[in-house]
Formats: sequence, structure tokens, C-alpha cells
Amino acid sequence: METINEEAQTEEIKPIEEKTDWKRFVLDILETIVLAVVLFVGINTLSARVRVDGYSMRPTLEDGEFVLVSKLSYFWGDVTRGDIVVFHFPLNPEEELIKRVIGLPGDRVMVENGQVYVNGQAISEPYIAQSPLYLGEWLVEENHLFVLGDNRNNSNDSKDWGLMPMENLVGKAVLIYWPPPMWNLLDHADVVAAQ
Repeated sequence: METINEEAQTEEIKPIEEKTDWKRFVLDILETIVLAVVLFVGINTLSARVRVDGYSMRPTLEDGEFVLVSKLSYFWGDVTRGDIVVFHFPLNPEEELIKRVIGLPGDRVMVENGQVYVNGQAISEPYIAQSPLYLGEWLVEENHLFVLGDNRNNSNDSKDWGLMPMENLVGKAVLIYWPPPMWNLLDHADVVAAQ
């Protein structure tokens, strides 16, 4: 009897070479890039991110906070008194400001004796830093808004430069998202008659 052929025993087993499918790899990268671009464009179409510069909205918003803005809020609903809005500054459209809506088209806004009145009714404003120390009266024209900062005496707003055209609206501020300890939904308090 013959022994097992030595040749068969010593036959080397060659490792299977993994072939890299470069076409699939490139396609995966392209799909990822296209998805990222679609998400970026979609998110920027629906929302904006704004950094608060200054103290005009104190105590509601602090300098350096980042706010998420819904650009679609006013496609489905109307602007209401008390909304915190972001808009292109009428005197410099490259600049965006954030303020609170006090007067709507047709409203008469008056400030006297430290109190804001809308259409003859004093309004309750628990969100302001302190009562206004100025006087004035404004009639809000069609397609315009009257906006004020919550830090009434340290805010450059409608009392200084006039009414804000509605076409300048970017959207409604909805959320503080940075810094993380300050995460918070923004309170769009209804501006109502004082009790």
C-alpha cells in the first residue's frame, strides 16, 4: 500500500484575496454627499439659526445665546402680539434683529408713565427687564409691525427707527439651543390687557 501522496499534503492553501469594489465605494461616498446637501438645504429652507448679539432682549434672551428660528411659522399662521421674531433690520437689511411683537397692523401703540398701551388698553408684560422710561405714540400701518426689545430702555427697536415691514420677517424664534445649560423653548407670551 502506498502512502498518501506527499504532493497533495504539501499543497499550499492560497488566501482568498478580497477585491475592493471601488465603484461601490465611490457610489457610497456620492450618495452620502448628496444626502448631506439635501438635508442642509432642507433644514436651511425650514429654519434659521441666529446668535443673539447684545442685551436688548434681556431677561428673555442673553448675549451669545443661539436661537432656532422657524421660517414656516407664518406660512400657516398669523403673527400675534407677544411673538419673538427675527427680521432683517429695515435700515440695514444685511443685519438681522430679534424683538417681540407689540403692535399689529391697525393698532395704536402708546407708551406713557412706564406703561405700554395697545389700542387704549394697558398690557401686562411680565417678561420685560424694567418699565419703559420713554414716551411715544405710534399707529401701525398695514403690512407692518411694531416691535420692542424686552430690555425696553436698552433696545434699538421700533420706538427708535419706526415700524418693521412684514416682508422683512425671517421667522419666529422657537428655541434656545446653545449653550446647552440654557436649552429652552421660548415663551411667546400673549400681550394682553393688564388686570
